[in-house]
Amino acid sequence: MQRRGESEGQRQRTKPKARKVPTARVSEANLKGQLDQRTRELREALDQQAAIGEILRAILNSPGDVQPVLDTMAKHAARICGAQFVDIILVENNTMRVGATFGDLERPLGELMPLNRSTVMGRSICDMQPVQVADLQNAGDDFAIGREFAIRFGHRSILGVPLVREGRALGTILVRRTEVRSFDQKSIALLTTFADQAVIAVENARLLDELHQRTDDLSESLEQQTATSEVLKVISSSPGELEPVFDTMLTNATRICEAKFGTLYLRDGDGLRAVAVTRDAPPAYVEARKQSGVSPDGPVRRAATTKQVVHITDIKELQSYHDGHPSTVASVELGKFRTVLAVPMLKDDELIGIITINRQQVRPFTDKQIELVKNFAAQAVIAIENTRLLKELRQRTDDLSESLEQQTATSEILRVISSSEGELEPVFQTMLANATRICEAAFGSMLLYEDELFRRVATHNPPADVC
Repeated sequence: MQRRGESEGQRQRTKPKARKVPTARVSEANLKGQLDQRTRELREALDQQAAIGEILRAILNSPGDVQPVLDTMAKHAARICGAQFVDIILVENNTMRVGATFGDLERPLGELMPLNRSTVMGRSICDMQPVQVADLQNAGDDFAIGREFAIRFGHRSILGVPLVREGRALGTILVRRTEVRSFDQKSIALLTTFADQAVIAVENARLLDELHQRTDDLSESLEQQTATSEVLKVISSSPGELEPVFDTMLTNATRICEAKFGTLYLRDGDGLRAVAVTRDAPPAYVEARKQSGVSPDGPVRRAATTKQVVHITDIKELQSYHDGHPSTVASVELGKFRTVLAVPMLKDDELIGIITINRQQVRPFTDKQIELVKNFAAQAVIAIENTRLLKELRQRTDDLSESLEQQTATSEILRVISSSEGELEPVFQTMLANATRICEAAFGSMLLYEDELFRRVATHNPPADVC
């Protein structure tokens, strides 16, 4: 209502004006908000960088051991991402294995799970992409197994970020929250960085394992070649002598194969005879084996019968041990044997002998160790064959020498006969001298029987009392 005598212009001039906030105060508030925002971002960045630095130190400080790296990574991922549970899953032989876990006491390390798309971790691995579900407990049938895990372990929001190297997924980092609260892009970016570092750690461990394995293989191969060369050297330096060959062979076989004792048997008629035993074999066991022979189901008898390698993990499981066969009982009670390897020595499929090596603990021999003993068995056959051939050569040489010597002696006697017509004494003397020498006699005499009497007609190198 317009008051009496007041014009419109006067009324507008007397209207109260809106209060203005000073511009300086507005700018101060905005700056403070921006400063707080920048401070939070800086703290987050520093926190993330500190976590990354700690993970990198773990990688440097534990080459070849990926576990400390994964444990450190799981701890930092849970803290920075605000998750109660973190699992680092690795792919092995087309299955998933828990490599590290944080906050979840119910999920043991090493737990194996099938690799498929019915879990968040499996799908992130199969698709090689981050996979997030806001509420896994209420997810559809696409995550049927994952939903069961969520209900069992009590988590809701979940994110899986894969570990990818050269187009192949090595595993995934799985972060889980107990409340429904999705993970933002910063969390995904951080976990992607962690995943890249995990790939480095896993690959470093794999390469170091390969290096160690190759070094071990080379060392083992060199040791085996050295042992083989040593045996061959003994074979060449002691022709015709088998004992040093067998001793060297057994010593090297037991040492390289990490066995306790070794025995070498040779076929003796229809049986087997122990011809070499390692020096540290218990004397009581050696004597007992000499008396009892071999058991019917033992490694020696089976190797001899089948002409195949026999590898027994635990001889206590043999029926002959339960039946109380002296040979098997002596092996267990006196030799303390458990794991036994028997390798046949064959020549043209003919059994020559058996080499056995024994361990006092239940620990099977490796394929490489079995191959080494097979190689030694082949060398033993070579040594035995060389010895046989050398003996035959020496025998033939001796036979030829003896035959030549006899022919020379005969020729000499014939020359004397032809050159001394009518004279018997030179003939008798030459004949007697050659007969004494060739027959390796000390002296000789020749007597003629005349008128029922013997008359000495020649002597060679007679002793004084004979003359």
